[in-house]
Amino acid sequence: MAEKSVKKREDINNDYKWAIEDLYVDDNLWSKDYEKVITFAETIKSYQGRLSESPEVLYEFMQKYEEMEQLAEKVYVYANQRLHEDTGNSFYQGLAAKTQGMLVATGEATSFFEPEFLAMSEEEYEEIVANEKLKPYQHYFEEMRRERAHILTKEMEEMLALSGEMAEGPKDIFSMFNNADVRFPEVKDKNGELLPLTHGTYIALLENSDRSIREQAFKNLYGVYEKYRNTLAAVYQASVKKDVFYAKARKYASAREMELDGSNIPLSVYDNLMESVHKHLSAMHKYIDIRQEALGVEKLHMYDLYVPIIDEIDMKKDFEEAKKIVSKGLEPLGGEYLTILKEGFENHWIDIYENEGKRSGAYSWGAYGTHPYVLLNYNGTLNHVFTLAHEMGHALHSFYSDANQDYLYAGYKIFVAEVASTVNESLLIQYLISQAKDAKEKAYLLNHFLEQFRGTLYRQTMFAEFEKRTHEMVENSEALTAEKLCEIYYDLNKQYFGENIHIDEEIAMEWARIPHFYTAFYVYQYATGFSAAIAISKAILAGDEEVKEGYFKFLKSGSSMYPIDLLKLCKVDMTTTKPVEDALKVFEELLDEFMEVIKECK
Repeated sequence: MAEKSVKKREDINNDYKWAIEDLYVDDNLWSKDYEKVITFAETIKSYQGRLSESPEVLYEFMQKYEEMEQLAEKVYVYANQRLHEDTGNSFYQGLAAKTQGMLVATGEATSFFEPEFLAMSEEEYEEIVANEKLKPYQHYFEEMRRERAHILTKEMEEMLALSGEMAEGPKDIFSMFNNADVRFPEVKDKNGELLPLTHGTYIALLENSDRSIREQAFKNLYGVYEKYRNTLAAVYQASVKKDVFYAKARKYASAREMELDGSNIPLSVYDNLMESVHKHLSAMHKYIDIRQEALGVEKLHMYDLYVPIIDEIDMKKDFEEAKKIVSKGLEPLGGEYLTILKEGFENHWIDIYENEGKRSGAYSWGAYGTHPYVLLNYNGTLNHVFTLAHEMGHALHSFYSDANQDYLYAGYKIFVAEVASTVNESLLIQYLISQAKDAKEKAYLLNHFLEQFRGTLYRQTMFAEFEKRTHEMVENSEALTAEKLCEIYYDLNKQYFGENIHIDEEIAMEWARIPHFYTAFYVYQYATGFSAAIAISKAILAGDEEVKEGYFKFLKSGSSMYPIDLLKLCKVDMTTTKPVEDALKVFEELLDEFMEVIKECK
């Protein structure tokens, strides 16, 4: 189990750290590959003006392009994962900064590629790509041709590539503030003992049965963000302006359209999500009423949203127990999946515990040709058991995709990135509910499942609505002041949570601590992915072999198909409202079941 105090990186047992040496044994080898990438970038430039000479020249270019991009990815991932181990480490801050410059260099070197490729006439294009050697690149080429209206002249593409490092400024500033610099006041328990408040402990403190601890954690955390509200508003506004600038430069009607077009997702998918959730807000309001009654409080506060409604259930699990529980929950996916999962558990794919300066939260990442990596800040709560299942879902998706696709197609689009992770969570919660030893434990687990819907389908849609509004404001030349951002965010909380909860004024600052807002229009895909995952997991548990077979095709396909078509392999059509509507109906059914089980507990 994680200790109460936060250790330094060097004090963490190596058994609990990821095998970063599987990427590079030492920094010297990294430096050699870094130099290779820079050299590659110079070599790539020699193909400028030659791509339509012959199929052979284009094929040769594509081979070198893939090789450079793959090596650059490995260099970039290593430097940044080392930085994430301790964001205060100045040496790895330097390496990570170098990789930003490296990406600018590779982007500049290849900036001629798309304009030159798209300048080919239809006859030239058809003749060249008909060559047998170029068949593997067909989908990649078609994707470029689809976006040809948004590819600029060679000179303009060079200029945009040069701006890349500067464009990362808002995200880098926020990351340094949020991970390396910000500190929160400690929380005092009823015995006068001081509990550390960090990104890693915050949710655990909000789950504490002692309401005073929850309130202190909530107010202490947001009190710090409030002190920097104007700075953080300026940083976020700069990020939104950057998104709007690139959308205008690439001739999109909006930043949202630009971001969704990257995965060929219609704007209607985004709009349908918000519309469907709005239609079912009454179910969320009902859940708030149930929570208030079950907790026995006169008025529910925002800091009461995470504490389990059913108390006195010890669901703390050490990491060894967590691995066993996750493995059992994922048994419906079959023996091959479980074997790969075990390999990840036993061969140091995972960096487990929090340490000083470590990047907050959790993720799965890695470089093609090396096993995936998972960063955790494991604290033993049930939430973190699910985080393990979630991130290993990402990791195994990457593992299957890398094993079955060439580099260009191995990386899957963001739109489907949350599906595999959420399928794992859905299978795990339904396994745990089936194994509940009494009504109280079942109610506790149902509460947890309801929280997944609240935190993913409802909350992420609220985030998506916030992003839509803030980007539209900048597109309409309106300023994103701290006051306006807080007003928008506070009003959204009122809309989503209803009248029967006290919307504490501190929650208005929550926008200031969400890292995903610096990757524009990402979060809506948590909600759409969750909806798709509920459909897939239900079908797998019901024994639908066709869906299960389609799901493994999905895992292995990377980006070799458009995301909408990939999900259709699993019999899920995200161009309709059905997956989101069906998921929200499941939420309503779970609410009814939860109310009945609660009665049994009394």
